[in-house]
Amino acid sequence: VQLQTSGGGLVQAGESLRLSCANSGTIFKINTMGWYRQAPGKQRELVGFISISGGYLTNYADSVKGRFTISRDSAKNTMYLQMNSLKPEDTAVYYCKAVIMGTDYWGQGTLVTVSS
Repeated sequence: VQLQTSGGGLVQAGESLRLSCANSGTIFKINTMGWYRQAPGKQRELVGFISISGGYLTNYADSVKGRFTISRDSAKNTMYLQMNSLKPEDTAVYYCKAVIMGTDYWGQGTLVTVSS
């Protein structure tokens, strides 16, 4: 299983960006997929997740609730993170993760930089 993350870049505060996480390889059953981020000097934190086996329910960290949206296009085997109203504190490397039969699989990370 491989996860390919893309879509990062440099934006100004208030702007939007959409990240993509495409999965390839043999997928038996994806339980959940999620987005994490790691800012410089900080620990990796959960941004939000989507329950693939649970009706595509989503949950978000308080810091991004109302601004970020996770979605999944199963036909394209891709999960998205739509980020609106970006703030400088959203600057981080963003990672996607898939949980498949109890095992975590990580994408390579994509850098998002938000300037003030």
